[in-house]
Amino acid sequence: MSYVFPPAPTPSVEVLGTLERFPVHRIYCVGRNYAAHAREMGMDPNRDLPFFFTKPADAVVPNGASVPYPPKTANFHHEIELVVAIGKAGENIPVEQALDHIFGYAVGNDLTRRDLQLEAREKGRPWDTGKAFDKSAPMSAIRRVSDIGHPETGRIWISVNDTIKQDADISHLIWNVAETVSILSGLFKLQPGDLIFTGTPAGVGPVQSGDVMTGGIDGVGELSTRIL
Repeated sequence: MSYVFPPAPTPSVEVLGTLERFPVHRIYCVGRNYAAHAREMGMDPNRDLPFFFTKPADAVVPNGASVPYPPKTANFHHEIELVVAIGKAGENIPVEQALDHIFGYAVGNDLTRRDLQLEAREKGRPWDTGKAFDKSAPMSAIRRVSDIGHPETGRIWISVNDTIKQDADISHLIWNVAETVSILSGLFKLQPGDLIFTGTPAGVGPVQSGDVMTGGIDGVGELSTRIL
């Protein structure tokens, strides 16, 4: 087979403690999955079915890398999140079987052009310009389930220039990991290589050029990113 130009390399994420890489297929994100964050965004944190949006696979940025301040925004936000890495395909997965499809977990930062997101929301338009831009998905290395199990509790936090901005516990997820995987698999056939950003707690806020974001989740890892 020949191509009209060389195909882009497959985006991938480090697997902690190995030389292997996790090839990224798709990135799914859950919107407003912590009650306090739903309130700070002006929404009712009831337990309606979760909604999802996506980022391109090549939005992934490795731990310790720098991200340029993106164009067309004056309100660029951090959103620390637990990331689920899918290792086994499935669709319409029952909740009680959902964890069997997970390869591992990581720490992610759902970087957001908040002004563009809110403008789109107010006009009933898709969120792509606010969420799915270049280098919008920094991630730590993935830790295998075989090494850490399935975290159900643990502090999730992020600081900007050593000042804590978000500080919660992953047990506060409105829809837990198994439920999220099950619901998403009813909308899309999940594939090995899929990543799920499971939502961010309250405290999202702006970052500027020169800022350093450092965050983590107990038992999962830490993530550091500098804004250029």
